Amino acid sequence: MAGVRSGSSSGRRVSRRGCRVALLTAAVAVSLAAAGCTAGPDATGPGTEGDGRPPEPAQRSHSAAPAASGPVLAVKVDNVRDARPQTGLEDADVVYAEPVEAGLSRLMGVYATKLPESVGPVRSARESDLELLGQFDRPVLAFSGAQSKLLPLVDKAPLRAEPADEDSGAWVREPDRRAPHNLYLHPGELLGKPSGAAALTTGFTYGKAPAGGREESSLTVRYPSARFTFTWSGSRDRWLVSMDGSPARTADGGRLAPATVVVQHVKVRESQFRDFRGSNSPYVESVGSGRAEVLRDGRAYEATWKRGAAESGTTFTSDGGEPLNFARGQVWVVFAGGS
Repeated sequence: MAGVRSGSSSGRRVSRRGCRVALLTAAVAVSLAAAGCTAGPDATGPGTEGDGRPPEPAQRSHSAAPAASGPVLAVKVDNVRDARPQTGLEDADVVYAEPVEAGLSRLMGVYATKLPESVGPVRSARESDLELLGQFDRPVLAFSGAQSKLLPLVDKAPLRAEPADEDSGAWVREPDRRAPHNLYLHPGELLGKPSGAAALTTGFTYGKAPAGGREESSLTVRYPSARFTFTWSGSRDRWLVSMDGSPARTADGGRLAPATVVVQHVKVRESQFRDFRGSNSPYVESVGSGRAEVLRDGRAYEATWKRGAAESGTTFTSDGGEPLNFARGQVWVVFAGGS
């Protein structure tokens, strides 16, 4: 059984929920852990507010929002031990964590308000990514490759595919990393400039914290072969991320620390694809509805998520049916089994 484990302010940890996921020929229990990351309150630069936090993303339905100047950039990022510390994750507006083969996880950074100099290590795409990215207007998907049978689906998807091309100035191999964990992207070579918050048509709402919730000092989510822990830092107003028991850091030694963490319980099923070892690639169904836990401001809130179609963003509502606001800043969404 896999589950989400939480810790109260006294440090007591309690098993919260379990979920089961079918992977390959056997049903494998999958729990989730998501790692979060964001620039700290002392960060400044393009795409940030005066306190260093990214501006609040505009919603597609908000008629007064300024038009986006282009698409979001989505980058598939490696998340095994040899890939850490990753580069550029702290500058993403949204980071998605998804299960992949062998009980491991992979990340997807979505960039709209800021383009870092480098992002990586970059790895391959999965079938689930195509449905997830349908919420954006012709997003750019940067990835290192994909299974040959998946490539036709990528070509048909409503996105601009940018597989690694080592003859392009956008891609580089870092000499101090071993393959396959050494491929990095220079985002500015693909987009030139950030497209702006209006491109983030995620469906999320931002603002004042809702009433209720429970005080939460830490939350751990597990895959069979990965573990993510989010620990509240009152001094930073952020959730400090650890992966597999070690602090998750940026390339310059800082901590990955999102403002909001979402554990989104979804249906995870077998896809039609397998890796070279024969392990099935899990398919995350991000369209539908289910339960979620939203972490912000040192508290955890029970929520319901809903996404009616691949072209739509995902809404999160409280038990009373009201929109559940996120804290301003980076959001991590961790997909866990058990919708």
